[in-house]
Amino acid sequence: AAAQDARRGADLAAHACANCHGANGRSQMEGIPSLAGQPAGFITVQMILFREGIRQVAAMNAFAADMPDKDIEDLAAYFASLPPGPPDDRRPRDAALFAAGQALSGPRNCAVCHVSDYGGRAQIPRIASQREEYLVHALTEYRAGQRAAIDTQMNGAVAGMPDADIAALAHYLSQLD
Repeated sequence: AAAQDARRGADLAAHACANCHGANGRSQMEGIPSLAGQPAGFITVQMILFREGIRQVAAMNAFAADMPDKDIEDLAAYFASLPPGPPDDRRPRDAALFAAGQALSGPRNCAVCHVSDYGGRAQIPRIASQREEYLVHALTEYRAGQRAAIDTQMNGAVAGMPDADIAALAHYLSQLD
């Protein structure tokens, strides 16, 4: 198989992805995740889940429908090649909320999969400096069993987590470099 082509992925992204996910992979739209610096394997898996209708996000399902593997892999290579964005600055750091989120991340074993700097690896996403409201949305969907993943570990990790804890964890992660 041919190697992933980040240059080709950049061309594909400029025509389709930039409107929502940002020209530099850093989303400026509420509810839309930043993709810059995400592991290529993670983006590839998510795009396949969208394409196959396993993960339901109407705009992404339509976009990914019938997308060839080569396009998915090239897009993934492109976004993985971009430097991740700085911490989410749409909301100033709240010291108490940050500390509460930091305290939750250990017992919830977040760093086991997402690695110690929350930069992700392989099929595990980078969650450091992700949009705060997107993290709240994603964690809430996992808790409710509404989000498909390649396994159920995230669903279990947030099972029973109160909204206040989800908000604290999302704030903490969004503020990390």
